[in-house]
Amino acid sequence: MDDKDKYAYHLFLENEEDSSVIAVLRILPENISYEDMAIGRVIVKKDYRGQGISKIMMKKAIDFITVNLGKKRIKLSGQAYLTKFYEDLGFEKVSEVYLEDNIEHYEFLYEIK
Repeated sequence: MDDKDKYAYHLFLENEEDSSVIAVLRILPENISYEDMAIGRVIVKKDYRGQGISKIMMKKAIDFITVNLGKKRIKLSGQAYLTKFYEDLGFEKVSEVYLEDNIEHYEFLYEIK
């Protein structure tokens, strides 16, 4: 957690059998991380990876931001190796590569025109 969590919407997925959380992400309002809405901290428990859960979560977050909140721009900082994943969701790279926690990242933007 950081101070941004208290301003964030949190989207999570529970295991139907035991109600444990298996995936989570946060949606940050404008002017918290960026001038635009932001998605971050996309996490899927190890045992559930490779099942498309992160893609489903991202689509739900995008829908929430664009439909429910009526926003047209979403920004995020994503690991460089996930570029195709973000691009397949409609995001475009808008920065040069940079290091965050010693991992290559790009800033990505989703925009409805």
